[in-house]
Amino acid sequence: MAEYLASIFGTEKDKVNCSFYFKIGACRHGDRCSRLHNKPTFSQTILVQNMYHNPNNQTQNPGVQPTVSVEAEQQHFDAFFEDVFVETEDRYGPIEEMNICDNLGDHLVGNVYIKFRYEEDAEDAVLALNNRWFNGQPIHAELSPVTDFREACCRQYEMGECTRGGFCNFMHLKPLTRDVKKHLYGKRAKNVMGGRSRSRSRSPRRRR
Repeated sequence: MAEYLASIFGTEKDKVNCSFYFKIGACRHGDRCSRLHNKPTFSQTILVQNMYHNPNNQTQNPGVQPTVSVEAEQQHFDAFFEDVFVETEDRYGPIEEMNICDNLGDHLVGNVYIKFRYEEDAEDAVLALNNRWFNGQPIHAELSPVTDFREACCRQYEMGECTRGGFCNFMHLKPLTRDVKKHLYGKRAKNVMGGRSRSRSRSPRRRR
């Protein structure tokens, strides 16, 4: 029985634990969900909820007609992504991956997921960020169970075939301009190769 329960943990067959929370770190039912949301006590990934505000997203900007061009919207996103990526990595430690949701549902809209190289850095970031404000709002950060973004993302959206639009329950990740992505991740790789990464020793996983 134990082996069977372990095999279905976090899947749709699991009637106890919420598969959506396990895969994407968020659930549209929130605290009202009938299944358990097992919040991790340690993780490489943090979730900063509803942090990115798309200037053309009326769910985040009610009553404001979208007037920003596609090009200006992308520039706004690129600038936000770069600012958050650079400051977060400088303050808390090396980032392996950062993703921002382009969904419209309340539980996913503007969510920023940051996967650090080390679990200790993720924990430090959560503690520090929850004492900070952004854009006039308090930041809410937490450790996230998401480790594989391929499982969290909507495959139909990536192929341009998702029929649920922005209210899909899987991640629709907003794309980053190729040059900006190359600049950020390429710079990080050069710093590591050049020995300018953090000097204190780290273990890949924390033992508890």
